[in-house]
Amino acid sequence: MEKIGFIGVGIMGKSMVRNLMKAGYEVDIFARHPEKVADVVSEGAALHDSIASCVKKADVVITIVGFPADVEEVYFKEGNILDSARPGAVLIDMTTTSPTLAEKIYAEGTKRGLKVLDAPVTGGDTGARNGTLSILVGGDRELFEQCLPIFKAMGTTITYFGPAGCGQHAKLANQIMIAGCLSGVCEALTYAEKKGLDLTTLFNAVSKGAAGSAQLNSFGPKIIAGDDAPGFYLKHLIKDMKLADEEAQLSGLSLNILRQALSQYQELEAKGMGDLGTQALIHYYRD
Repeated sequence: MEKIGFIGVGIMGKSMVRNLMKAGYEVDIFARHPEKVADVVSEGAALHDSIASCVKKADVVITIVGFPADVEEVYFKEGNILDSARPGAVLIDMTTTSPTLAEKIYAEGTKRGLKVLDAPVTGGDTGARNGTLSILVGGDRELFEQCLPIFKAMGTTITYFGPAGCGQHAKLANQIMIAGCLSGVCEALTYAEKKGLDLTTLFNAVSKGAAGSAQLNSFGPKIIAGDDAPGFYLKHLIKDMKLADEEAQLSGLSLNILRQALSQYQELEAKGMGDLGTQALIHYYRD
């Protein structure tokens, strides 16, 4: 499996393409805004003007797009992936999306002689850049094993969870953890600031203790510096939290911390902050 068609060359995808090329894979890409991918094209990626052209000769097709509607479009729209991928090709959706949609792609792909995995990632832009993503995989175990070299080009913690949709369920569990943890970080920094503490001194004191976490270590310094630049878009975390809440309700669960964080983020999005990073949650408390 040497030729890869890659759709979704954004903040995460661009670094993933680079790491695939470093690992020796030939990568064809499709991007809605070609001017935004000129750098990876200059580094060796082949740019196509349609999804069909990008995937028709690929051994493996990887997608990492924004929202479930985007996943629906790139897979199911007439002439796109399911219509254009060659028989026997492997389709790997690395978008965080609905587990039900992952099952739908698996079922339809299998019907057409294609092989399908759902493999959402966590680790943000830093993990994508460094090739240290955690990759959470659902689908057939044998196919998962076959695709390990591709996953290892992009990540370091690669885990199989079960049948189609299970990778997405694992990612939603991850996002529930992030929602609660980042809310705690923002509340703690707001409290400390109000009480007159120096936030950098506080961060240095607690980040390696019991309060330490990936969210604190990644976003604490950014919050302190007033840096709202996105490593992961606020609007995309809203999408993930909504999916998690919907799935929780289907199982009769009421996840109150998740819902509270979702409500706060939606309030910020309504104020035009959707394209900021997730650490912009601090504005809920400060503004």
